[in-house]
Formats: sequence, C-alpha cells, structure tokens
Amino acid sequence: MPSLGEELELREDSRDIARDAVGMTINEFDDQALEEAVLIKEATGATVTAIALQADGIEQALRVAFARGADRALVVTQGETDPYDARAAALLLANAIRAIGPDLVLTGVQTPYDLFGQTAPYLGAALGWPQVSVVSGARILGDKVRVMQEYSGGRGAVLDVVLPAVLGVQSATTPPRYVSMSRLRQAMSSTAEGITVASDGVAMRSTLESLGRVEVRQRATMLEGGPEDAASQLVDLLTERGVLHR
Repeated sequence: MPSLGEELELREDSRDIARDAVGMTINEFDDQALEEAVLIKEATGATVTAIALQADGIEQALRVAFARGADRALVVTQGETDPYDARAAALLLANAIRAIGPDLVLTGVQTPYDLFGQTAPYLGAALGWPQVSVVSGARILGDKVRVMQEYSGGRGAVLDVVLPAVLGVQSATTPPRYVSMSRLRQAMSSTAEGITVASDGVAMRSTLESLGRVEVRQRATMLEGGPEDAASQLVDLLTERGVLHR
C-alpha cells in the first residue's frame, strides 16, 4: 500500500493510483500478521516465509519482512491481474501456497484493496483448510492452533483450529517490533525468490472501472450559544429536515 502521508494521484485512465509517484510499504494488517508469524517462530522454531503477488514496490516490502524476522521471501509472478480483485488474488496465492506446503498461513484481515476482508476466507476455501478471521493472537498446540477471535461489543472467542489453517490477523499478540536501520541495511542484501503460478482458471469476477476523489461539500451547521440555545437550534433543524414533527 502507499506509505502513510503520501499525496495520491490517479493514472490518466482513473483505474488506479500512480504507483510510480509514491513510496510503497506493507499494509498495516499484513504487518500484524507478519509479527504474529515471527512470534510463533520464536516460540516453536518454525520457519517464516513471506509471500506476495508481484506489484510495484513489493521487493522493498519483502526486505522489511526479512528485517522483521522472515527466513524466506517469495514473489509470485502471475501475469495480468486486477489488484483489486480479492478472489483472484487469493486463488493465485493458493496456487503458490500449495507449492511450498506450509502448516499455517497468516494474512492481514483486510487491505486497502480488500476492505471486506475476503482474502482469508477465499484462501481457506481454495485450499480446503479451516479459516478464522479477525484474529488477535495465535499459539501452536501440537496439531492445532489456538486463536483469539474478536467479536463486536468487546467480546471474543477462543478457538482451537486443526492445522493446516488460514488466519486473517487483525492484531498480533504484541505490537510489531521496531526495525533498526542496521537490520534494514542487512536485509538489503536479501533477495526474494520468484515463483510462477498458472493463472488458468482464475477468472476475474470483478473489474474496477474507475477511482475518484471524494467530492468535498460543506454540509456542517455549527450550533452556537449555550446548551439551551444549541438544543433549540437542533430541534429546529430536525423539524426542517422532516425528522421531527411538532
């Protein structure tokens, strides 16, 4: 995703942002998933493989993954795809995941391109593995992973999920660790491996037609005066809009 604070410009066809004009970084939820993977590695001796579809800036993002503790990184070459199609992306990733055979897949619960959090469920379905989303911590227990799943209203559930499995991570057990410049410099020498997967049968189910900036309109009405004056003005406004009748 674009680095926070970057000024976004649209391409001439308005179907994507001008990616060559901005710095790119790991999506914040994927960063949480990466941290949880490294915590599992530290607790169990597992190996962490960071995997991503080919995209502008992905090499730098994977170097950050190396600096955070990943042992291996893979860039999936998949041909022409729409980056906003979460289903197609999940199917392509599933093809690569089958090739490396992991016990557990952790992905961010959502991305700027996948606001509905479909990647983890699609991955689970494509692989035929159980999946749990909105996860805020995971611990390996033999052939299972124990996860905390968050619900609305401040509630949650503890689930034991049989491995292999897919988790959509909302937050790691601890916040993502600070990466020093020395670690980043060391990671600069690390190289991501390429893996090519067939895109046959990966039909695009959705196509982005256009992007646009939100039209800014002045709609706010400032209420002035003390509490009684503000309350009276609010009642008048609601009556005017047909919400109240008196």
